[in-house]
Amino acid sequence: MAVIDAENMILGRLASVVAKRLLQGEDIVIVNAEKAVIIGDKHFIINKYLERRNIGSVRKGPYYPRMPDRILRRTVRGMLPMKKSAGKEAYKRLKVYMGIPREYEKEKMEKIEEAKNNKLEGFITLKELSIHLGAKLR
Repeated sequence: MAVIDAENMILGRLASVVAKRLLQGEDIVIVNAEKAVIIGDKHFIINKYLERRNIGSVRKGPYYPRMPDRILRRTVRGMLPMKKSAGKEAYKRLKVYMGIPREYEKEKMEKIEEAKNNKLEGFITLKELSIHLGAKLR
């Protein structure tokens, strides 16, 4: 089992690496999901996610999440072949948390080098995005 720290990691790059490793049969836990970032113009990103939330209806979906951990989980899901049994099994092996739960505090945290954010500006964290989407964070 791998424990990955998502702090200051680019969402899409992190999700693609995690999806590949899940398909290879690895169990993965991602912590600090609210600190992952999306690079680009803040207003454009917020509007894109607001449009996604407004698609469909209450009964039929599609259902887009507001919470940071669920946004990250949904992003990984989009990179898995969910109509095949291998994709469904891989998705069950993924756990995503906001913050660091007690059972993973002493575990060795892994950082994914190709997903690191080196920019000083021009990005938004998942926590900021969630607040704009209407999430009630504690």
